[in-house]
Amino acid sequence: MNVKKVGNVILAVRDLNKSLEFYNKILGMPIKRQRENWVDLGQSGALLSLHPADESSPHTGTSVDNGILIGLLVGDVASAVDELKLKNVRIHRDIQERDSGKNAIILDPDDYMISLFEPNFSAEKNIQSGGYIGYTPA
Repeated sequence: MNVKKVGNVILAVRDLNKSLEFYNKILGMPIKRQRENWVDLGQSGALLSLHPADESSPHTGTSVDNGILIGLLVGDVASAVDELKLKNVRIHRDIQERDSGKNAIILDPDDYMISLFEPNFSAEKNIQSGGYIGYTPA
């Protein structure tokens, strides 16, 4: 097996239109491709893909229960949180600061957790890589 990169993260959502509104309009993620039952969001790197959950099975797992956490890099986590509060987005955990940067966790319409991460790229720390280094909910 020779995995090259993560192509996309797929979220099973209860209401595709409501989730699309959240990720596209509220968070500002661009739509790359859209079909009747599938939406790819993002521009480069791994895409976030929304797909309707199976209606025959109850959608009971949240991020807390199933361990799913979406990590998004932001330029200024404080202004992002302020903007999202004005849009009535639920804040799961307010801003915390650590050596690697600052983050907060918000919830999407299906209670999936989204970590908003502002990395600390200061020269003396020099601990960041090209990828996402954020925090889990704990």
